[in-house]
Amino acid sequence: QVQLVESGGGLVQAGGSLRLSCAASGSIFSINAMGWYRQAPGKQREVVAAITSAGSTSYADSVKERFTISRDNAKNAMFLEMNSLKPEDTAVYYCNAKGTSRTPLGFPFDRWGQGTQVTVSS
Repeated sequence: QVQLVESGGGLVQAGGSLRLSCAASGSIFSINAMGWYRQAPGKQREVVAAITSAGSTSYADSVKERFTISRDNAKNAMFLEMNSLKPEDTAVYYCNAKGTSRTPLGFPFDRWGQGTQVTVSS
């Protein structure tokens, strides 16, 4: 059983910053990849940023040089530093983690957090 708990969403003015956090807990052996996704009303869920256990990162073009993804492997935690926020960044942001469990050992998991609302006002 693996759970993801998110925090850090809220209301911010355009140009402001927010830091999202995601903490994974449960029977985790390894987390191979983690990512942040977002979904705005009427739109498809899209990947915002992703990071592997080795630290390789990728970003959607729309957030490059504004958002930074990071993780603390020891704590099974992931963060998204969002700077220079724009109204179009408004969405529900979801944490995702893919890995293998400790008990039962080696079983794969693919889990999502509950989502956290980010609203950027103009």
